[in-house]
Amino acid sequence: MKERELEQKVYQMIKRSVIYLSRDVKKAIFKAYQNEKSKLGRLQLKNIIDNIRIAEKKKIPICQDTGVPIFFVKVGKKAKLPLNFETILKRAVKRACKEVPLRPNVVSPIDRKNTNTDTGYGFPWIHYERIPGKKIKITFLPKGGGAENMSALGMLNPIDGLEGVKDFIINKVKEFGGKPCSPYILGVGLGGSSEIALYLAKKATLRPIGKRNKNPRVAKLENELFRKINKLGIGPMGLGGNTTVLGVNIEFAGVHVAVNCVGLNSLCWAARKSTLII
Repeated sequence: MKERELEQKVYQMIKRSVIYLSRDVKKAIFKAYQNEKSKLGRLQLKNIIDNIRIAEKKKIPICQDTGVPIFFVKVGKKAKLPLNFETILKRAVKRACKEVPLRPNVVSPIDRKNTNTDTGYGFPWIHYERIPGKKIKITFLPKGGGAENMSALGMLNPIDGLEGVKDFIINKVKEFGGKPCSPYILGVGLGGSSEIALYLAKKATLRPIGKRNKNPRVAKLENELFRKINKLGIGPMGLGGNTTVLGVNIEFAGVHVAVNCVGLNSLCWAARKSTLII
């Protein structure tokens, strides 16, 4: 694939991600509206559904906060990335910022100076992963600020065990309330180390709603947390109801015997993501 062709495809992927929600997210929102018992909660979900339809009809971003550009790139072991791959991604982001448009959100953490292009200061941020085969899978995650602010890292006592992990998650969700723009997707990262747990939590949010972890014990935990969180009564936009999360996804890794860490990350109801396979 030629450079300009790849840049065009990445640009289209970015544009698609901020306008159209994926099928699993839309399905979950419509299901939540049908099942929501709170009158005020149903009203919020109705507003969300209207928002989705207007964005699709007018082909405009579904939310004014179009996030910061984060890519997850899975590279087949027999595939070859273009030598200037990262430059291509950066050009696509700059173009999207100008033409879609994306809101320029990337600023310096030192003086808050805005790049006005959603690039610079390390952005777009790119996570790489090696996979079998010849394909390259590029997933774009425009990460909004509201949900990102509702992230958490717990370095728990190993003796707390799994029950301690559950308590930490539930208590943090209570603290979050409706601030992640509920109903949201909650990503949980277990094990690894501090930075690995948070990375796994963000990666977990990309998994389609309803697709459970392959490990049966982890899948069981996902279902348990989903039920418990939605019984908290936080509801859509924190105004009460039985729909606080659309899904709970967990990823895990091995961990040091003296460590018990858990990371939390969330995607608001406008859970924007899009994938391109080369």
